[in-house]
Amino acid sequence: MAAFPWHSRQRNYKTELESCRLEPVPLDFGDYHPLKPITVTESKTKKMGRKGSTSSTSSSSSSSMVDPLSSVLDGTDPLSMFAATADPMTATANMDSSRKKRDRDDNSTVGPDFEPWSCKRGDILARYTTTEKLSINLFMGSEKGKTATSSSAVSEKVRTRLEELDDLEEGSQRELLNLTQQDYMNRIEELNQSLKDAWASDQKVKALKIVIQCSKLLSDTSVIQFYPSKFVLITDILDTFGKLVYERIFSMCVDNRSALPDHFSPENVNDTAKETCLNWFFKIASIRELIPRFYVEAAILNCNKFLSKTGISECLPRLTCMIRGIGDPLVSVYARAYLCRVGMEVAPHLKENLNKNFFDFLLTFKQIHGDTVQNQLVVQGVEIPLYLTLYSPAIDWILQCIAYHAPEVLLTEMMERCKKLGNNALLLNSVMSAFRAEFIATRSMDFIGMIKECDESGFPKHLLFRSLGLNLALADPPESDRLQILNEAWKVITKLKNPQDYINCAEVWIEYTCRHFTKREVNTVLADVIKHMTPDRAFEDAYPQLHSIIKTIIAYFHDFSVLFSVEKFLPFLDMFQKENVRVEVCKCIMEAFIKYQQEPTKDPVILNALLHVCKTMHDSVNALTLEDEKRMLAVLINGFIKMVSFGRDFEQQLSFYVETRSMFCNLEPVLVQLIHACVAFCFITIPSLTGIFTRLNLYLHSGQVALANQCLSQADAFFRAAVSLVPEVPKMINIDGKMRSSESFLLEFLCNLFSTLLIVPDHPEQGVLFLVRGLLNVIQDYTWEDNSDDKIRIYTNVLHLLSAMSQETYLYHVDKVDSNDSLYGGDSKFLAENNKLCETVITQILEHLKTLGKDETLKRQSVLALSFFNSILAHGDLRNNKLNQLSVNLWNLAQRHGCADTRTMVKTLEYIKKRSKQPEMSHLTELALRLPLQTRT
Repeated sequence: MAAFPWHSRQRNYKTELESCRLEPVPLDFGDYHPLKPITVTESKTKKMGRKGSTSSTSSSSSSSMVDPLSSVLDGTDPLSMFAATADPMTATANMDSSRKKRDRDDNSTVGPDFEPWSCKRGDILARYTTTEKLSINLFMGSEKGKTATSSSAVSEKVRTRLEELDDLEEGSQRELLNLTQQDYMNRIEELNQSLKDAWASDQKVKALKIVIQCSKLLSDTSVIQFYPSKFVLITDILDTFGKLVYERIFSMCVDNRSALPDHFSPENVNDTAKETCLNWFFKIASIRELIPRFYVEAAILNCNKFLSKTGISECLPRLTCMIRGIGDPLVSVYARAYLCRVGMEVAPHLKENLNKNFFDFLLTFKQIHGDTVQNQLVVQGVEIPLYLTLYSPAIDWILQCIAYHAPEVLLTEMMERCKKLGNNALLLNSVMSAFRAEFIATRSMDFIGMIKECDESGFPKHLLFRSLGLNLALADPPESDRLQILNEAWKVITKLKNPQDYINCAEVWIEYTCRHFTKREVNTVLADVIKHMTPDRAFEDAYPQLHSIIKTIIAYFHDFSVLFSVEKFLPFLDMFQKENVRVEVCKCIMEAFIKYQQEPTKDPVILNALLHVCKTMHDSVNALTLEDEKRMLAVLINGFIKMVSFGRDFEQQLSFYVETRSMFCNLEPVLVQLIHACVAFCFITIPSLTGIFTRLNLYLHSGQVALANQCLSQADAFFRAAVSLVPEVPKMINIDGKMRSSESFLLEFLCNLFSTLLIVPDHPEQGVLFLVRGLLNVIQDYTWEDNSDDKIRIYTNVLHLLSAMSQETYLYHVDKVDSNDSLYGGDSKFLAENNKLCETVITQILEHLKTLGKDETLKRQSVLALSFFNSILAHGDLRNNKLNQLSVNLWNLAQRHGCADTRTMVKTLEYIKKRSKQPEMSHLTELALRLPLQTRT
């Protein structure tokens, strides 16, 4: 039989739907409606206090407002503006190259294991603050002496410069009073900028004046608790000045022909540069006051290398001795700290000077308890413990410089000197902070003995134990001493009454406990923490420390069955009652679980605990939660779900999925993960069922669920499993104890499957319409009953499916799933393949109709012919001549032997005539004329 070419009718589903709607009829209820709200209007008269329109005023006001976003459109790029204001490069290429090499050389003087001053700067500024009013005294001098002179004599220039310096110290005073801390910091920053501006405009004397005046501020301890922060701010200016002077002299040593080598010697420096360098030192030497003279000379200490190879090594001892003239012990110790800092930057190998500074400080340490200092503290209302903490940054820095790559014997010497001073707690604390943790750990019991003998009135012992604990977190003490160390430390820590002091120590020692002991000791420590932090809700002020304890514990306990068997672990979590902190802790726990849990688990202890943790994270999600945060939480919860497995206990596994589904309903990625898990569970479980149609329908439903949740590969697997199961459908099945034919059930299932296949996208590796092709092969090979037409009914439904698949836009879609209409976009090759399948199906239908030409099957032939005619009428393009002729032949076949129902035929013809009046359906008029109605005699 020749194949009939198929042409599907292009359909506009939206228009067809509208044409089927009932015509609306307007109803007039008047003003009455039972759901109309009752409105009560209250009228009040209000006297205006003045004439004029408020609205007009408001309008004029708003019209004058400047749009904050309008500057975006004016063409000014903030980065370009920043670049435009930058100072142009004034150095030559040779100088720039040399400077880069020199900077690399300077940075290599100390290793990366040495913590630079810049890392400590921020902590000092944040810790040492004040609410008291501050003042700045500036002696900026008069304008005399700034008149330009034509004299070129060197002596005249020197005399002029000296007069300017005299004017600096004898000039007018400018005092800024009642400054807040922030105002003070802003003023200092302004001075730093003024220094740079003066230097850039070649006002070198003015720059020096600014540095001298700023240095003088370091002699002022009127607001003593702010002094460490003041020191940081002022030394920033000194560092800037020292760098500017050094770069200035260095630039004088460079010309277009050569540049200084990386490790230059004074012989490489020309006379002009040396003279300029000496001039700077002479200027500084003429400063009358000790403190500014010391600081400014220390700031340009590196310039000595232009003059002499031994210049730095000779200046450091002299500057160290100069500090002895500073009477205030706090001012002097910070001067020593600055000298040590500069010394480490320019000559870190000169260790003797570092030691000398520290030992000089020890000799003057008794001044702290002298009358002068004590009277000052009384006037300012500062207690001695607070006063001693002001020394910590300076002493810690000096000792850090001394301890850098120092031999272990030096620690022994330091310990002996501390003992001679009566085990001063401040010094002992700095020693433990400065030296290598390995050195401290091996002498842990010696330090504990010294701590016990310390006087607790000036510096609390718990801070000493905290410093010791920090070292023991980095290095291990002798094994025989470990338990005794913990007992001795905890005896002191557990007696602390102040919750903040307690938790600061406990936070440190929990790592030592986790590092060297079992869950029993960790549980004891946690119980003690809960005991101290629960009263008066003290834990609310200690969330950072408590969080740190949690992170430390999970860093050491990777076996979560052991972790959650620690009795006090979950009660410890209950102290995190602030939601955002609690969520962060839960995230930390889940990250550790995902990282360290290697095998799937079904341990009920782990599951119950982590379900509680995940529920806490999930319940924190609200309308204001950012998408990134939701995504992160979903990843953590999904990671937990993936690690839960009950093996072959499918019922328990499904129960777990059902429980988690109800718990995590606000996070879509978690639901998708659960759907993935449930889909996989279904795919494994369905084959174990006995009922054939139960399996078929479950495959179909599971595939639909997978498709609705964008699980395309899983959906594809379900549909293929369903297609492969069709040949196993028996001819007869047991329904309520009776054997019945299965074909009607199979027909119903396949029709449902066709409806789903419309929106299933083709697999990229399987070819066009591979599921439909596979299903047609199965239908063709299936053994149907001899007197059944169900196979043709199925083919007719396949034709409907293929016709729907040829449309530009399908009748329905699944959200976030691209069906074939989107994938192929009406591609001609796809449509050609679709039409070939249609022709194959039509051929099978016509062959079956031909077999029904016997007398006993004429009625079936008539019914099938009319059914096929209606299918072509609904889905075929009857403007095609061959398809039009086929429909006429089917119409005639349905009536040929008088088996057709005349009433049905009449109504069908009337329907065709009615449709022919619709737009683009005029071709049906000609068709109706070719469809005769058979008359019965």
